[in-house]
Amino acid sequence: MDKLQAMQIFRSVVDEGGFAAAARALNMSPAGVTRYMSDLESDVGARLLQRTTRKMSLTEAGEAYLDRVRHILDDVEDARAVVQAHTQEVAGVLRIVTSPLLAAHLLAPVVAGFRQLHPRVSFDVSVEVMGPRSTAVNDCDIKLLTAPTDFNANLIARPIITTVGVLCASPQYLQGRPPLLKPEDLRDHDCLTFRHPERRAGNIQLTNPDQDGVTVEVNVQPSFQVNHLDTILRATLDGAGISSQPLNLVAPYLNDGRLVRVLSPWSSGQLTLYAALPSRKFLPTRTQAFIEYLTERTRNSVHSAMVRATEQREAAQRKGR
Repeated sequence: MDKLQAMQIFRSVVDEGGFAAAARALNMSPAGVTRYMSDLESDVGARLLQRTTRKMSLTEAGEAYLDRVRHILDDVEDARAVVQAHTQEVAGVLRIVTSPLLAAHLLAPVVAGFRQLHPRVSFDVSVEVMGPRSTAVNDCDIKLLTAPTDFNANLIARPIITTVGVLCASPQYLQGRPPLLKPEDLRDHDCLTFRHPERRAGNIQLTNPDQDGVTVEVNVQPSFQVNHLDTILRATLDGAGISSQPLNLVAPYLNDGRLVRVLSPWSSGQLTLYAALPSRKFLPTRTQAFIEYLTERTRNSVHSAMVRATEQREAAQRKGR
């Protein structure tokens, strides 16, 4: 029996919630997983899992063993990273966990460019709704997440970029619509909003950095409410109305003209994109290379979008004189 592989299988059985799920995740047969678990329990001389027809749970011995197994496997990964850090070649599987919105509009657009630079890196991406049940940081290389700037969780997280929420719409939607000169003008437009259980529907709070951070609240009657951010962005791109979006996500669409920022420089809050990491020690070369690439691409895109918005605002002001 390969004890290291047996430990990896045991961890996967627990994390995936069963033998069949672990077999799929590891690309093994269920019989192979069962055999490894049986051999592992024989080797340690204790039952690690309590199995019934309805559920599976850890025994007391299994809980203690799993804790040590996780440390051992982390040390093995660190040892591999030490060796990789001493080579110039960037290679291996980059395991990333992120939300549907970040996966579609931030991660997917940079994969091709990164692999042109580092063709021996492959991606294994898990797209999940971020929450208490999402994949733990220790089980991946990078967990991409967006959080308020004062975010203070028990995570090792590198900030990629701090950005703002911007109001935007498609050129098709804006054509022939009433002008947007002040926040209150939003009441004359179709507004697409995110339905949040702790916020009043239709309440939009905006801040103007050019006016010493003055903040206003505008109450609108949303034409479209949904509790899924990607749906709002898709509807905005298709001309359904105006929505607030993180600048780092919509910067490519602002740069290529598919979206237009409105009411600049008003913004709807500040957010930071983070790359959460399992450890500060022995960061694999592929992980470091991707974080640097993503940071540069994102910051350049946001800078271009801000310059474009400023130019459009100044042109509108000159036209209105």
